[in-house]
Amino acid sequence: MKKLDESEIIKKFQSVFGEKDFVSEDVESFSVGKTRVIVKVDTLVESTDIPPQMSLKDAARKSIVASVSDFASKGVKPEFGIISFNLPATISEREISEIAQGVKRASHEFGVKILGGDTIKILGGDTNQGKELVFHVCLFGSAKKIPKRKGAKPGDLIFASGPFGLTGAGLQILLKKIKAKDGFAKAAIKSVLRPSPRLKFGLKASSYFTSSMDSSDGLSATLNEMARQSKCKFVVENIPFKKGVEQFAKSYKKSFDSLVFHTGEEYEIVFTVPAKYKSKINSIAKTTKTPILEIGKVIKGTGVFVQKDKLVKLKDLGYHHFK
Repeated sequence: MKKLDESEIIKKFQSVFGEKDFVSEDVESFSVGKTRVIVKVDTLVESTDIPPQMSLKDAARKSIVASVSDFASKGVKPEFGIISFNLPATISEREISEIAQGVKRASHEFGVKILGGDTIKILGGDTNQGKELVFHVCLFGSAKKIPKRKGAKPGDLIFASGPFGLTGAGLQILLKKIKAKDGFAKAAIKSVLRPSPRLKFGLKASSYFTSSMDSSDGLSATLNEMARQSKCKFVVENIPFKKGVEQFAKSYKKSFDSLVFHTGEEYEIVFTVPAKYKSKINSIAKTTKTPILEIGKVIKGTGVFVQKDKLVKLKDLGYHHFK
């Protein structure tokens, strides 16, 4: 029997519900009267999304960060949230308090009002769901119009809201117990445990985007999805990596491309803009203290390529559930 990946599972559901023309997006939307409601639901699972070194407070915050980053990529302010937790029977009162503090921290940090929620305590059974912590977060906002993953045009410039590779290095340091240089290790670990989505930048800059997407599944996955939906060729001329990542890869025999392009868990915005708006985008980045990087251009064609000694095709090797 063929094993389906995440996108194929979603397509199965789409076929059952008759939504054959549905196109995957960072957020979904629907109308209530004259208001266009923007919504995002996401799940954080202990065994796949929470490193052992992450505190419950940081895990709870991250469960909200994941959805906030999707809103940021579309330039929408998340206003309300509903949260559901799956808690193992062994969880303590202190641990529950930590989770609550993490939710409170995130709600204040991003200005999201938590409307309420549901806590499910599974006491037993033979399913994994009863043996680990699971966070379900649904955020709501509103907007008249949002940039899509498709929409890039030949001549557009490709930007990222920040550098890549640090989180990949941080995961290696945490999970493989690598002893990297103190300053680099501290920054890398922080990027894993306390990621910061680019909400302020997205809110101010999104009106200039021709296409945009959250990068949390990996830069290669993001660029390939945007190029595919836009039916254009994306050329990366400037690899957006954090200082120290290249040396880390060499020192510990790790793949530089894997750290920068494929690891994921980086909550950056990848976006395209017409060249005439370059100075405006740079001005917004300066105002919001966002370390944006111009990484390439959009041209006629298909696929994603990286300019090295020659053009090298960049495959989608990002993170995909069930692969």
